[in-house]
Amino acid sequence: MNAGSRQDATDTGGDELTRKRRVAGQDPAKRRQIIEGARRVFIEMGFDAASMNDITRAAGVSKGTIYVYFANKEELFEALIEEERQTIFANMYEALERGHGVRETLTAYGIALALKITSPTVLKAQRTVIAICERMPELGVRFYERGPKRGHDKLAAYLKRLVDAGELAISDIDLAAYQFADLCMTGIFRQCLFGYRTETPTREEIERNVASAVTVFLAAYGTSR
Repeated sequence: MNAGSRQDATDTGGDELTRKRRVAGQDPAKRRQIIEGARRVFIEMGFDAASMNDITRAAGVSKGTIYVYFANKEELFEALIEEERQTIFANMYEALERGHGVRETLTAYGIALALKITSPTVLKAQRTVIAICERMPELGVRFYERGPKRGHDKLAAYLKRLVDAGELAISDIDLAAYQFADLCMTGIFRQCLFGYRTETPTREEIERNVASAVTVFLAAYGTSR
C-alpha cells in the first residue's frame, strides 16, 4: 500500500469512527446535560484551564459517555457556541425581510446587531475564540463563517436588492455591508471587547450610534444624495 493509500485508509477510518460516535450520541437529554456542564466549567475556569475531566464531573456523566458525544473540549466548545448563537441571534435578521423603508430597516437591523454583538455573552465568546484561534485557526474560521460571515451575507443580500431596485447606488456591496456594521458600533465595540469599558452599552447609546451610522451610510450611498 503506498503512502497515499495509507492516508486514504486513515482518513476513511477516522470518518467512520466519527460517524459511529455521532450515531451513538443521539440522546438529546444527555447531550444537553453535557453541554450545560461544559457551560458551567467554561464560565468558571475559562477555556484553557478547563479539561474534559472537569466537564465530566460538572455534567455528572462518565468519561466514556462524554466521548460518545464530543471528541474533545474544542468540539464541545463549538457546540456550545453554536447553541448560544442560535438562541441569541434568533429573529435578528427579520428586520431585513419586513419590507419597510430603507432608513427604518437599516436602523432596526443596526440596533439589533449592536445590542447582540456588545452583549456580555457574545463578548465572552469572541474573547475565547480570539485567545485560542492562533493555535487552532480552524476553530476561528468556523466561528467566523457560522456567525459574523452569515450575518454579513444577509446584509449584503439586502443591500443588493436595494441596488437592483435603484434605491441605493453601491459599486462594492460587500465592502458597503462591512462598512455599515462597523459604523453601527463605532466607539463601542472595541472598548467592550478589550475591557476598556466594563458596563454594557445602553440601548439609548446604541440607538444614537446607529442613527448616525444610517445617516452617514445613506449620505454615501443613497441615490438622492
